[in-house]
Amino acid sequence: MKSKLLQVIGVGLSLACLVVTASAQTAANWGQWRGPGRDGVYNELQWPQSLSTELLAKKHDIPLGPSYSGPIVVGDRVFVTETVDKKSEVVKAIDLNDGSTIWSAQWEGAMQVPFFAASNGSWIRATPAYDDGLLYVAGMRDVLVCLDGSSGAQVWKRDFPGEVGTALPTFGFVSSPLVDGDFVYVQAGGGFQKLNKKTGQTVWTSLADGGSMMGSAFSSPYIATVAGHRQIIVQTRKELHGVDIDSGQSLWSTPVKAYRGMNIVTPTVFEDGVFLSTYGGTSQLLQISRDAGGTFTVTPKWSAPIQGYMTSPVIVNGHAYLMLRNQRFACFDLKTGEAKWRTKPFGKYASLIASGDQIMALDSRGKLILFKAEPLEFQIVDSRNVADNSWAHLAATKEFVVVRDLNALKVFRWEE
Repeated sequence: MKSKLLQVIGVGLSLACLVVTASAQTAANWGQWRGPGRDGVYNELQWPQSLSTELLAKKHDIPLGPSYSGPIVVGDRVFVTETVDKKSEVVKAIDLNDGSTIWSAQWEGAMQVPFFAASNGSWIRATPAYDDGLLYVAGMRDVLVCLDGSSGAQVWKRDFPGEVGTALPTFGFVSSPLVDGDFVYVQAGGGFQKLNKKTGQTVWTSLADGGSMMGSAFSSPYIATVAGHRQIIVQTRKELHGVDIDSGQSLWSTPVKAYRGMNIVTPTVFEDGVFLSTYGGTSQLLQISRDAGGTFTVTPKWSAPIQGYMTSPVIVNGHAYLMLRNQRFACFDLKTGEAKWRTKPFGKYASLIASGDQIMALDSRGKLILFKAEPLEFQIVDSRNVADNSWAHLAATKEFVVVRDLNALKVFRWEE
């Protein structure tokens, strides 16, 4: 059953709050971290009632070096990364239709993460972003490379430790680039940076953290209009900020408790609030307000002693769906903070895509799970094993579901 076009109804987020964060993101593309709106919600999809091989057929199984970067899809191409021989990082453009490699680009840049994180691998992590013909790829050694999306030719490259003398991030460049208008935003180089997307030149640097062990960020930034002001929501290792897009000034901030600064989840905006769920902390909704003089205030609206981990939530009809530290899926009522349900354990992590009243999840064991976005109870529609070890974010378009297994790219297509 080929996916059918649904009317975009804004299920799951107030459209007054949501601002699409990349000018070239279209309904046909999955061109950045968490999809077109950078929130995991993609209402132009319609999942069928089965994940059977007859309806969701595997078209390609392409061996690759290891990576945790999510694949992105633009037109008939999928862009993927890999770490090769523990010394080079590679980007490939692959034809979705025949599985051939269109181009490949690489640079030296691999690194080893600390021994206590070795089980999570020492390979490239951040999901690339595509905009206006250009591909932005974050390498582990705190480099940002801009490539021509058609040919793979390097347009520019920023080596932040080499240029500005900041410490090499202990866990690598983890935060995924964000493109908006003429600029690309990254949490790199010992802070949060705004760069000219055509040249890579720094416009401003904010939220200095020095990089290294407790500095370099895990979470990825997100743009939204909150309390009437369009801003970038930025999660550092210890604090949550609203950053002014033009000046880089922190408009507001609040400490966020997490074990060893493991603030990993992408902040999720609901109305004039931000939903967070942290490892070693709590699940909470922070209300952001602004007075007549322009001063912002952060007020905790509710908090629950339930811990998230790495899964960024999707929001559907005022409810947040995510996977917790204890490996259970959960549903929160964002108005009240009530946990509506929690499931039995699945994998250690899952990436989520919501469309209409259904959610597709890919857990770290490679199980694809289709379930209802239903707050009354957890209802599985279907499930199927599609990979072996998948910590990269799932990608989808109206025709394809793209899975980055640790050592392969697997492309599935909806059939008539």
